[in-house]
Amino acid sequence: MAMKDLTTGDETKQLIGFALPMLFGNIFQQFYNMVDSFVVGRFVGTSALAAVGTSFPIIFFMLALIMGVNMGSTVLISQFFGAKDWKKLDDVVSTSYIFLFAAGLIMTLVGLIAAPVILRLLAVPETIMPEATTYLRITFAGILATFGYNGVAALLRGLGDSKTPLYVLIFSTLVNVVLDLVFVMVFHWGVAGVAWATIISQGLSFIGALIVLNKRNPYLRLDIKKLHWDKQSFSQMLRIGLPTGLQQTLVSLGMMTLSRIVNEFGPQTMAAYTAASRIDSIASMPAMNLGAAITIFTGQNIGAGKPERIRRGHLSAIAVNSGISLAITLVILFFGRDLMGIFTDDPEVMGIGASYLVIVGIFYTVFGIMFINNGVMRGAGDVFIPMINTLLALWLVRIPAALLFTRVFHMGSDGIWWSIPAGWMVGMIFSTWYYRTGRWKNPKLLRRTQTMAAKADS
Repeated sequence: MAMKDLTTGDETKQLIGFALPMLFGNIFQQFYNMVDSFVVGRFVGTSALAAVGTSFPIIFFMLALIMGVNMGSTVLISQFFGAKDWKKLDDVVSTSYIFLFAAGLIMTLVGLIAAPVILRLLAVPETIMPEATTYLRITFAGILATFGYNGVAALLRGLGDSKTPLYVLIFSTLVNVVLDLVFVMVFHWGVAGVAWATIISQGLSFIGALIVLNKRNPYLRLDIKKLHWDKQSFSQMLRIGLPTGLQQTLVSLGMMTLSRIVNEFGPQTMAAYTAASRIDSIASMPAMNLGAAITIFTGQNIGAGKPERIRRGHLSAIAVNSGISLAITLVILFFGRDLMGIFTDDPEVMGIGASYLVIVGIFYTVFGIMFINNGVMRGAGDVFIPMINTLLALWLVRIPAALLFTRVFHMGSDGIWWSIPAGWMVGMIFSTWYYRTGRWKNPKLLRRTQTMAAKADS
């Protein structure tokens, strides 16, 4: 299994080469939700599509804090790999495994018990409650597999291996497609069928990733007998990952708040939001994966003591993002309504969703710059500022704007859609300003790794 060293070579080629497998992997992972939405929208009905969609922000909320904290281990792994510190690398990996397993068990219990309460807090219509509750509970029953796969994939990426998660996901996504169709069209299980298909497929992806990892990688091999808890590693994971986890939690809470506002407009708007969000999630993937790639790139180059290389990588990522985002925006503008037709043939749902895609799609370049800026800060270990940026863009701009546009200016569902790029714009401006201050650099880590390199050369 190749571990990619991002501290040498052409920055643009390195970033693109590392981001592409992650991009394809995440697109395949999004197919879990897209296929669920396609199958229920086409073969069950609008209410089922709304039920699946309203469950997604809740699932993301439950995953956000834990996977955010685990992002701390990814940053540490990339830094220790860049510094060639194998002992600390082993400590972080082992501690991360134990943390994810314990957190997965806790989240399973919480999700199973709290599902109906959370749905009522989101003002889900009673006509949709039974299907939404069923989908949510089955999904939480398999959340340990979701934690497992995402945790293993994050560790692999920290070492520069973004291809193995892709190969595993391609297989499991194809399984998910087949199971979705069989459980819904043959067994007629409705939303329960797509939920079971999803967790079975994610379980297979976790098992597959573990098998490959145990056979090929000496640094991440899972040996239960050798697992050990390292307090210092966990403390470092929390220091770096907790702000990211809190940031993701703020994002998920924001999604839930927006979902509640959407739910007030009824099943058609809920279904449109579900379908359009699936398309939007794919469209925003290139920017998100460039942000993830620049995080690992920055971590390794901080560890290797190469800050100037980080600056060049940052400019390359923004240039690549701008080109890709422009192309995606053009596709959305010309084919938005046709894309909505993949999920539904309801004209009202298609119209509402097409409006969402046009309004949001114009601002994908802004979204990408914000993500890339935040990625550099995370990779350098300065993770507090991205959290503040999210708080500013989401809770001080997007949510108030959604309420203002819908309840004061009476813009209807379009008011919700316009609040999304409003938050992105503020987030991009703030993160760009902070990046240019240079305060995100980590001089302590730079001095330590430069000292290690000097000793190694002497």
